[in-house]
Amino acid sequence: MATATVDGLSISYEIIGEIGESAGDGDGGRSWSITPGGRFSKDSPGVRELAGALAERGHRVLIWDRPNTGESDVGFTGTSESAMQADTLAALLRQLDMTPAVIAGGSGGSRVSLLTASRHPDVAAGLALWWISGGVYGLMSLGLHYCGGSLVAAWKGGMDDVVALDEWAEVLERNPRNRQRFLDQDRPEFVETMERWMLAYCPCGDELVPGLPDSDARAIDVPALVFRSGVSDISHTRATSEQVAHLLPKSRLVEPPWGDTEWNERQAGYQERGEGLFARWPLLAPQLDEWARDAMG
Repeated sequence: MATATVDGLSISYEIIGEIGESAGDGDGGRSWSITPGGRFSKDSPGVRELAGALAERGHRVLIWDRPNTGESDVGFTGTSESAMQADTLAALLRQLDMTPAVIAGGSGGSRVSLLTASRHPDVAAGLALWWISGGVYGLMSLGLHYCGGSLVAAWKGGMDDVVALDEWAEVLERNPRNRQRFLDQDRPEFVETMERWMLAYCPCGDELVPGLPDSDARAIDVPALVFRSGVSDISHTRATSEQVAHLLPKSRLVEPPWGDTEWNERQAGYQERGEGLFARWPLLAPQLDEWARDAMG
C-alpha cells in the first residue's frame, strides 16, 4: 500500500479508480474519500468494495487508515482524536491533488468527514454521511470506548500497560513502529490527552456532533447527503441524523438502502460471527453517485 507523511505521521492509503464517465450519462466523475468508523482500517470488509462500486461509476476514491488505525502511525495531538484525523485527511487530500473531494463516511467516519469539511472548507466539494453517532448514551459510551481503557492503563501503570491493551493490537501488529511511539509518550501528558479526547464526547452545550459547534455546522456551504438512521439504533440515533440534516444548509435527508435494524444486525454479526460491520456499504453506491451528479453536476 502507498504511504504519505502528514504532520510527521506515516499514513497508509489507496486510491481506487480514475475520474471518467459512468455508462449512459456523460457526466464526469469526482474525487471522493471514504472513512470508516470505530478504529477500523480501510481493509475492513465493505470499505474497499464501496470505493470499487463508485470507481465503476467513474469516480476516483481515496480509502485510508486514519492515525491510530490499520497501518498508519499512532498520534496523540489535537483537541480530539476526530479533529486530529480530520486535519490529517485534509492534508492528505491536498498532498494527493484530490481536492475538492466528496468527503464521505459512516459512524466515526461521518464525524471525521464533518470536521474535515468545517475545518478545511477548501478540500470539500460535498459531504455524504451515514450512521452519525449521537444521543446521550451513544456519545458517552464512545468517550469510554475510545479513551477509557488507555486512560486507566496509563493512570494505574504506564505506557507498557497501554501497549498491552487488546484495542491497540492491530496497529501494533500492522505497524511495528507504533510500539515505540507509544512507549515514547510522556505518561502524565498521555493521560491528559485521553481526558481531553474523552471530554470531547460530552453530550452537552451547542455541539450536536462532538467537536463541531452547531454554528460551524450551519456554515458548511457544500451539498450534503444525509442517510436517516434507524429508530432502533441507540448508537447513531435517528434524531441525530435528522438534526444534522437540519443544521447543514444544503443537505438532503434520504432513506438508506437497508432496513431499520441494519446497525443492530451488523453489530450482532460482528460480535457473534466476526462479520464486517461495513460489509453492506456498497449498497450505498447508486444513491451516492446519483446524488453527486445531480447536486454537483
